[in-house]
Amino acid sequence: MTDYTLAQLSNYSVYSAMVVLTLAMLAHGLYLARIVPARESASTREEAPARELVAAGVGSEGSAASAEGAGGATADAVEAEPRSARKAAGIARMLTLLGTLLLVAGVVLRAAEVHRWPLGNMYEFAIVGAMFTLLAYVGWSTRRDLRWLGLFVVGPVLLVLGAATTVWYTDASELMPSLRSYWLAIHVTVATMTVAVFTLGAALGILYLVQDRLEASDAPPRSFMGRLPSARALERMTYGAHIIAFPMWTFTVIAGAIWARQAWGSYWNWDPKEVWSFVIWVVYAAYLHARATTGWKRQNAVWIALGGFVCVVLNFAVVNLFLVGMHSYSGL
Repeated sequence: MTDYTLAQLSNYSVYSAMVVLTLAMLAHGLYLARIVPARESASTREEAPARELVAAGVGSEGSAASAEGAGGATADAVEAEPRSARKAAGIARMLTLLGTLLLVAGVVLRAAEVHRWPLGNMYEFAIVGAMFTLLAYVGWSTRRDLRWLGLFVVGPVLLVLGAATTVWYTDASELMPSLRSYWLAIHVTVATMTVAVFTLGAALGILYLVQDRLEASDAPPRSFMGRLPSARALERMTYGAHIIAFPMWTFTVIAGAIWARQAWGSYWNWDPKEVWSFVIWVVYAAYLHARATTGWKRQNAVWIALGGFVCVVLNFAVVNLFLVGMHSYSGL
């Protein structure tokens, strides 16, 4: 099979994944739209007993959280889901899984086409990062009910894939000499995996801030956010995602310094990419410190985490394109 054929198959796989994921996004939205009447009714009935259970403690904070169910809703609320909502959720899950498999195929075919690890330019970074984000979501979904989160994961992934195929796409090319190292597979792969987890954490953080504001207003659960878990549960999930991602980003920065020593003769060169990677590390370290510090509101801590994600986006979409340095590998 020629490289040209592999390139066509890779592109077809990515385009097919985008079509399937678009349908998955619609199905996720339909699930949220269909579940709201039953979820609101059930939450109204169970509000008092649920609060009594949490107040009792049940032994620990984690036990209280389990009373909310896998996705933050009560067991009765899940059982009260209308059949149309369950059907839409099932379709959304299958389409998301299919879209993920198609994207994986696109990445594998791209790797076969270029005869190397597919992380040599912006286009490849984008499709691999989108793939890891979907894999993280699908994998997490096997452990708990995250049907309510699908819309907020698939949507951003589609935006990234859209930019990758229209703005950042480049044909296969040889790697620059400094990139021809096994550190490409280690350093850049871990970096893209970390960005995937940061993306999930940012989505959860935004949902938490909105949910917390609505709960503080004591408004009846009739808004769109009434379909999602409680603010308390969303904040714990946000923290959990960042607890996983932060050590991975720490490894990314250290591995990058080791690779820089081999490629350029110095561990640190004050390159724009190196500086921004360190800025990201500092901001997320500040979030984790604020989260563990007595007297800090968790809402303020989450705002710091979202600031860290803004730095991640700038590092990828701005630094790679507009700041010239040793890491000018966008391919554009």
